[in-house]
Amino acid sequence: SGSSSLLQADVLDLDEDEDDLEVFSKDASLMDMSSFSPMMPTSPLSMINQIKFEDEPDLKDLFITVDEPESHVTTIETFITYRIVTKTSRGEFDSSEFEVRRRYQDFLWLKGKLEEAYPTLIIPELSSHKKQGPGLLSRMGQTVRAVASSMRGVKNRPEEFMEMNNFIEMFSQKINLIDKISQRIYKEEREYFDEMKEYGPIHILWSASEEDLVDTLKGVASCIDRCCKATEKRMTGLSEALLPVIHEYVLYSEMLMGVMKRRDQIQAELDSKVEALTNKKADAGLLTEEIGKLEDKVECANNALKADWERWKQNMQNDIKSAFTDTAEENIHYYEQCLATWESFLTSQTDLHLEEDSEDKL
Repeated sequence: SGSSSLLQADVLDLDEDEDDLEVFSKDASLMDMSSFSPMMPTSPLSMINQIKFEDEPDLKDLFITVDEPESHVTTIETFITYRIVTKTSRGEFDSSEFEVRRRYQDFLWLKGKLEEAYPTLIIPELSSHKKQGPGLLSRMGQTVRAVASSMRGVKNRPEEFMEMNNFIEMFSQKINLIDKISQRIYKEEREYFDEMKEYGPIHILWSASEEDLVDTLKGVASCIDRCCKATEKRMTGLSEALLPVIHEYVLYSEMLMGVMKRRDQIQAELDSKVEALTNKKADAGLLTEEIGKLEDKVECANNALKADWERWKQNMQNDIKSAFTDTAEENIHYYEQCLATWESFLTSQTDLHLEEDSEDKL
């Protein structure tokens, strides 16, 4: 929206002694932190959770922002904390705004508790990337094999979850490839920019030794400078609008595999109890009671995943479509701007030569 702005999602290097994440994606702010509006961005890039109760007459909202990392050094350890700002219009809270600071291990604790309480909900939380570990693609391959291995132990899996798992595997492969290509494009763009910005000063120096070409060479230097500024702006767009969104969905793909694995574990537990009852390996009455509870648990897990799955797919499609559309529009604007810069210069040079020819004839 016009009233809100997303700042760059930084990737922070954490040199902590804790066995935790090496990187953490975060958004900087909600807009003006002194105001509150239900019109907030919902991309995972923003690290903002938005909960709406549309079945209630008065719309109630909850916004959570994680930002402002701070490093803390003690005699025992070094760690980083993050500011967490919660804004809400829900009446059950004592205040409309809360602010606390939490360290990284607190986020890991919350993630574990949420996964324990809601094993098949797609929770937009952190994903682990250990220091000194294997490469990202290797890790994803290991996760795929682990999920495939767990699925072989599940007998009565509904077809829709088979399709869901196939989608996740394919999505993981493609989003990781896109992430790799995007990072390479940005790296090449940076190298191009670093090289191009040296040409302007070179042409200025050159003009000092070419009396007849002073204006022309300075004009070329001016065009290069304007193209450099346009290139830098395009690079900023890539680093703020495209790369963070793609990387967030790389993390999502890993998390989704974990969700599917937990669903299959619940299903496998039910299958083992049913098999034990069939083979009469334990007390039938006790097994029947346990099977009933597990059937309810499986049903709840399946329903939660199905409901969250459609929401996640829709958000994913919107986020990625928006990111690529914005990037394409920015690229078009960039090339039009550079083209107009050089065309204007060539036109001025052509007019200058025509004037000089006319004067010579006269």
